[in-house]
Amino acid sequence: MNHPPQPPTCHVYGIRNCDTMKKAFAWLAAHAVPYNFMDYGQVGVSVERLADWSRRVGWQCLLNTRGTTWRRLTMEERSNIDEHKALKLMAAQPSLIRRPVIDTGSALLIGFEPLHYAAHFVTGNA
Repeated sequence: MNHPPQPPTCHVYGIRNCDTMKKAFAWLAAHAVPYNFMDYGQVGVSVERLADWSRRVGWQCLLNTRGTTWRRLTMEERSNIDEHKALKLMAAQPSLIRRPVIDTGSALLIGFEPLHYAAHFVTGNA
């Protein structure tokens, strides 16, 4: 008996060609986790969505200060960073957002962390 395809259980946000994203895609595929993907490198991400994510996990968790985009910012752009300034920078330059961002509805997972993924998807907490 054929079952209809399972609806996506989460929304994945990131930049498709990022190595970390490729690891996350591979993990999700290996565990048969259906998802919708939005490439914010191509379509951007709204300040409203960023503000929602910030309320859920904190802007410090979202801001990627390890990448080349952060290092290319001027000292003025990097100084006195607060939530408002961080959200504006991330909206203007989505590569400043840590990847991936996975919204399960009940949780927001930031970065590729297989143990966190397993806790949410394999054990059924999504």
